[in-house]
Amino acid sequence: MIPALAIILVFQLIGEVAARGLGLMLPGPVLGLLLLVLSCSLRPRLAEMLRPVVAGLLGHLSLFFVPAGVGVVAHLNQFRSDGLAVVLALTVSTALAIAAGALVFCAAVKWMGGPEE
Repeated sequence: MIPALAIILVFQLIGEVAARGLGLMLPGPVLGLLLLVLSCSLRPRLAEMLRPVVAGLLGHLSLFFVPAGVGVVAHLNQFRSDGLAVVLALTVSTALAIAAGALVFCAAVKWMGGPEE
């Protein structure tokens, strides 16, 4: 378990160093994740080694929302005064993200030669 967690964290570190060192607009953890996915596709044994640890992390994913909840409670007065703007921004950005995902999916289906409707 410890070696698998170390591998995941090393990929995040590599991504962070590369993103900052090269001045990329892509966040370091995202770059590290892309490198990890590429490595797992090139070396399936690595993916099999990481699978139990990743499944455990995903099984407890809700714990990652605890810091966000604490932040909301800590800044409750700010949310009382700007709550409507925050809710509106979250709603609009979520709708735009869903629409963008749907458009990309439709374009990918057309590009891959899938059925057109």
